[in-house]
Amino acid sequence: MRALRVTVGQYFPAESPIHRLDPRVKICLTMLLMVAIFMVRSFTGFAGLGLLLCLVVYVGQLPWSWILRGLKPLRYVLLFTLVMHLLFTPGLVILLLGPLRITQEGLQNGLFFCARLVLLVSGTSLLTFTTTPIELTDGIEYLLSPFRRFKVPAHELAMMMTIALRFIPTLLVETEKIMKAQMARGADFESGNIFRRARSLVPLLVPLFVSVFRRADELALAMESRCYRGGEGRTRMRALRMEGKDWLMGLATVVLLVLAILVGLP
Repeated sequence: MRALRVTVGQYFPAESPIHRLDPRVKICLTMLLMVAIFMVRSFTGFAGLGLLLCLVVYVGQLPWSWILRGLKPLRYVLLFTLVMHLLFTPGLVILLLGPLRITQEGLQNGLFFCARLVLLVSGTSLLTFTTTPIELTDGIEYLLSPFRRFKVPAHELAMMMTIALRFIPTLLVETEKIMKAQMARGADFESGNIFRRARSLVPLLVPLFVSVFRRADELALAMESRCYRGGEGRTRMRALRMEGKDWLMGLATVVLLVLAILVGLP
């Protein structure tokens, strides 16, 4: 079995202008990017957003292998989305496969939604690739802090989201170890149809859940041993401060996103 090379939720260390940006700016720009992706209604707009993401990858000194590896788990979702639109969207028939009719509108809609999914996953992945978990926690907490007057636990929410992102690659690696251990004992996870493979993964759930609870207990003990009692009264070694480059980069990105939206509107 091939080793799982996990990129989801991981941080890629580099000395780039994107890495040095304030995490609040990156979080806000990622949210604006998601809004822009859903507002765009044409392939021209998607092409503009794709060029913007390519520019971020280049400036951020990120390897393309990481970007493509992050999209690999999405391939079945993309295939399912494309097939569903091809077979069940009415319109001008361009190909007949027995009783199945593939329409021009189905092909366009399938490619459109696949492009949207690719841009969403790639755009959100860039945030974790260029932002450390600590910076991400601080940025989310700062952005949620105005809602404290409405009794919103900003620190706790930011901590939970960061822990979830941090443990995604850890759990995937743990799953790989369990699969290898069971394969060494004769288990078969690669033969048979998709339903048989899914059924063969059921024995993984028990040891995986045991591992999850064990890691959660270890994390709780580690936080208690460091006198963690929540966000009330806590100080930071490095306070977040907006600088001129942060405002400039954020404004330039917003302008490019607005242009992509205007180009992509019908």
